[in-house]
Amino acid sequence: MAKKLYRSLTDRKIAGICGGLGDYFNIDSTIVRLIWLAMIFAVGTGVLAYIIGWIIVPKEPVAVAVPDNSRA
Repeated sequence: MAKKLYRSLTDRKIAGICGGLGDYFNIDSTIVRLIWLAMIFAVGTGVLAYIIGWIIVPKEPVAVAVPDNSRA
C-alpha cells in the first residue's frame, strides 16, 4: 500500500502542511517547521510553497470507527 501525503488534522499550527510532511517522512514536525522557516528567510519561496501546498495537498481523512460486534 502506497503512502500518501495529507495535511495533518492533529499536528497543525496553520493548515497542517508541516505536520503532514513530518508524518509522510516519519520525522518530527518541528524539524519540518524549522526547515520551512529557513526557506522563508533564506530563499523567500517558503510562503508561496506553503500556500500552494495548502491548496493542493488534501486533508487527512477522518478515521471512522467501525463498531466491533464480536463482543456481544
